Amino acid sequence: MDDRQVLLKMEMTVLPMTIDLYDEVFALWQQTDGIGLSSADSQDAIRSFLERNRGLSFMASMNGKIVGAILAGHDGRRGYLYHLAVHPNYRRLGFGRKLVEHSLQALKKQGIQKCHLFAFQYNAAGIAFWKSIGWTPRVDIQAMSMTIE
Repeated sequence: MDDRQVLLKMEMTVLPMTIDLYDEVFALWQQTDGIGLSSADSQDAIRSFLERNRGLSFMASMNGKIVGAILAGHDGRRGYLYHLAVHPNYRRLGFGRKLVEHSLQALKKQGIQKCHLFAFQYNAAGIAFWKSIGWTPRVDIQAMSMTIE
């Protein structure tokens, strides 16, 4: 049996994201191409995000090791997904899809009917993943940002 077949037989556990595993999740984000990290991803900022958006963000675990994570939140009207990451050794096994499903179901339970995400234009693999699970690129809007100092 090859390594992939062994992984497929192992059971993934999806858990609500908690701040006590921040270091593991942050390390995963750091090693994932297409994830843009900034001061908005500090431990204090993520703690605040999780407290404001309870029960919407999740982690995937295999044998006690965090192998995937997703942040999700909403503004009361629209949901937003951020920082979906799956460790390279565990990709193409359904982990990303499962994490997205968990967050979308949690958003739906809170009355959110539409969700958005942001992907860097250079992140071809990420964009291909999102399209493969039914997400549609928007060409009618332009994302804009401002740092508040």
